[in-house]
Order: sequence, then C-alpha cells, then structure tokens
Amino acid sequence: MVTVNGDAAGLVVSFGEMLIDFVPTVSGVSLAEAPGFLKAPGGAPANVAIAVARLGGRCAFLGKLGEDEFGRMLAAILRDNGVDDSGVTFDAGARTALAFVTLRADGEREFMFYRNPSADMLLTEAELNLDLIRKAKVFHYGSISLITEPCRSAHLKAMEVAKEAGALLSYDPNLRLPLWPSAAEAREQILSIWDAADIIKVSDVELEFLTGTDSVEDEVAMRLWRPSLKLLLVTLGEKGCKYYTKDFHGSVESFTVKQVDTTGAGDAFVGALLGKIIEDQSALQDEKKLRELLRFANACGAITTTKKGAIPSLPNISEAMQLMEGA
Repeated sequence: MVTVNGDAAGLVVSFGEMLIDFVPTVSGVSLAEAPGFLKAPGGAPANVAIAVARLGGRCAFLGKLGEDEFGRMLAAILRDNGVDDSGVTFDAGARTALAFVTLRADGEREFMFYRNPSADMLLTEAELNLDLIRKAKVFHYGSISLITEPCRSAHLKAMEVAKEAGALLSYDPNLRLPLWPSAAEAREQILSIWDAADIIKVSDVELEFLTGTDSVEDEVAMRLWRPSLKLLLVTLGEKGCKYYTKDFHGSVESFTVKQVDTTGAGDAFVGALLGKIIEDQSALQDEKKLRELLRFANACGAITTTKKGAIPSLPNISEAMQLMEGA
C-alpha cells in the first residue's frame, strides 16, 4: 500500500469510480464490429489522481473496487503510479465495473457499461477513510457517484467532511448519459451539488446539456456561475478553454497536436490544474498566473490526445514543458 504524508506538499484526494475500459484492437468500428478488445484502466477520478501524481503532485484515490482480479490490478496501477490507495476498499460481492468504449469512424465515442451493480456503486459512508479526506487540500469528484445509493450518500458525506476540514472542492461532472435513468435526472442530480464546489470544469458538450443551449458564449456559460464559485472552466477540445472568476474572465488557446484518441484529455487538464493550484492558490485571484496555469493544463490535455488510452498517455512535467516551449 502506498500512503503519503499529509503534511508535506498539499494533497489532492480524488473520489469516485475506477474501472476497466475495453477498447477495440482496431479503430473506427462499432462495438459489434470490433474483432477484439484491449483492456485499458480508466474512470475519470482515477485518471485525475494519476495525472496529478505523474506531474509530481501528491494524490490519493478514494473509491471501491471488486475483490477480483481486475480490482486488484487497478489498485496496483494506482500504487505503481505513486497514488495513495489507503482510501480504496474492496467488495467481495460485486465486480469491478467494466465499460466497452469505441471511437466510431465519425469520431463519436460509443459506450456500453457493465455495472449492475458494480463495486464502486456500493461504497458506503461507513467505508470512507475520513482521516484521508481531512488531509486533503483539494477534494475532487465527478457525478457518476451520485447516480445510486449507497454511493450517493457516501459522496455527499465525503464532500461535507472535506469542506469542513477546509479543502477546496473541485467538480468535473463528467457526463455519461447511458448510466443515468434519464437525461432529466442526470441534469437535476448533477446540478444538485453545484453550489458546494469552489472549482468546476465542464466541457462544451456538458455546457450545452446543462443549459439547454448549443453555444459556448460567455452569457451561456455564466448561467452556470454561482457566487460561491472561485473558478468556472469550460473546455473546448482543441480550441483550448474559457475561464470565469468573480473578477475576470477570458480564454486560453490550446496547442496543435496530431490527435489519436481524446480519452482522458479532460482528466489530464484537471490533474494539471489541481496540481498547480495546490502549489499556489493565489492563481485563483491573479489572472496572469491563472492564464499560465491554464496554458500548462491545456498542454497536458493536448499531449494526452496524441496516444491511445487515458493512463498511458497522461504526461509528465518534461513532456508538458517541451510542448509549451516548442509552441
């Protein structure tokens, strides 16, 4: 087990699901047409944890895996990547979640999930490592853990404990519509915890879903702004990102790269952002610092798209600096 000392550099604790994506051996086919599949560890909160660690930050992952071969494999991947796994629990009665994911010829991702129920959905409040949560300088989460009980109550409790302990709360809804009972339920639950967060990152697709408007204009994004927020981010793929704080807003361009697979790019962006904010929270009030930080996060997101799979393609510091200096 890898554990990290909570008092050195600030700790990011990432909460939620870790699973295995099965990706076709050939690209541009539907799941039905795929001749075979490769297993790729994933799950947005786990990707974020590994992204932070790979960039030299300190991170722990909090969630539940199946007491099975795949669950043990995923815990080992966290440890091998320098992520504290002392918040990971195992369920003897449920399997580790699986997802079959393909990039069709039209570039759209197609998902098929095996979670009925999977171990991550069965995390209870009693199983939360509260000591670990209280050590967090940043507590990060998504929305998939809000879909069903008992995990939903565990998620809300973890947020509450982190907030009381003075952590910054970071939220990336990471919309996966097929997992929700309906689009209306997804929208309602995703927004139900909106006001608790300090930092929220949405993609252009999620912005459209949450506002019902197909536009990334400032007035549309501002519908998601709350006075309690310190930073709202809208990621625009290869076009970079937009940022909003109570005092300033703007956009930061990304880097031109040859895209192979966009999986995990948003998680690399978030990991880079949180790792930097933990080093210097004044960036949330200082536009020049924030723009530099977002340029770095954009670089990390861009690099992740140049290789297949999320975790193998998450960058280290030198790769990010190289891309930024080459630009």
